[in-house]
Amino acid sequence: MSSRPHTLFRPCIDLHEGKVKQIVGSTLSEGSAGVSPVPDLKTNFVSDKPARWFAELYKKDALSGGHVIMLGKGNDTAAREALAAYPGGLQVGGGINPGNARLWLDHGATHVIVTSWLFDGCAKFQQSKLEDMVKAAGVERLVIDLSCKATRDGWVVAMNCWQTLTDLFVDKDLLARLAPFCDEFLIHAVDVEGKCQGIDEALVRCLGVWCDKPVTYAGGARDLNDLARVQQLSAGKVDVTIGSALDVFGGETSYKDCVAFNRRS
Repeated sequence: MSSRPHTLFRPCIDLHEGKVKQIVGSTLSEGSAGVSPVPDLKTNFVSDKPARWFAELYKKDALSGGHVIMLGKGNDTAAREALAAYPGGLQVGGGINPGNARLWLDHGATHVIVTSWLFDGCAKFQQSKLEDMVKAAGVERLVIDLSCKATRDGWVVAMNCWQTLTDLFVDKDLLARLAPFCDEFLIHAVDVEGKCQGIDEALVRCLGVWCDKPVTYAGGARDLNDLARVQQLSAGKVDVTIGSALDVFGGETSYKDCVAFNRRS
């Protein structure tokens, strides 16, 4: 368990069709994650700045542990440019597998992030695939992304751009089972991702109790009050990514204030 007692803001760079975008996660589909747009895809923001601009900003402000997520094809070049601008400062995810994990680490990523590859075509978790990822990347450089979809009985991991429910229920036992195979967890709250309507407080509270590894929560965070709320709910054990709400992504929350929040912590 991390000895650090304070929640931190962690930055992100979400890439779609080679551009930095903020997308409502629940509107993604396998089609919309490709190179052609689909009518139901809801985009909050498309930047006129390249991915490397954001990476340079995060480097200047000494923000660590941020993630670059490639949503579909056509994002490799932008991701490599971001990693080159801030080597040793960013994690990378999206289409990661044992065959390319080492390549992304060599490009400067601190960690590779994996989700969908851990499941078979029937959305069944495959322990052998996780073990292959560990062999390729190493436990200390692997992040497991559990994208949580709320159901009547709790949270279920979703894959394939969050459209397919898997056989994994998110609870203390699951996190304890997976913890020996990764360095961190990244937890997306699918139902609130990109909506800027507030965090999933119940999930954050549970993560603070369940996780014995560093964990970053992403989904719905609006402002500094949500950072403080995560601090309270998780006793400082859970970090937070803010995306669409930030002014650098077209929102109203000051990025500089989030940086200041980390410095105070």
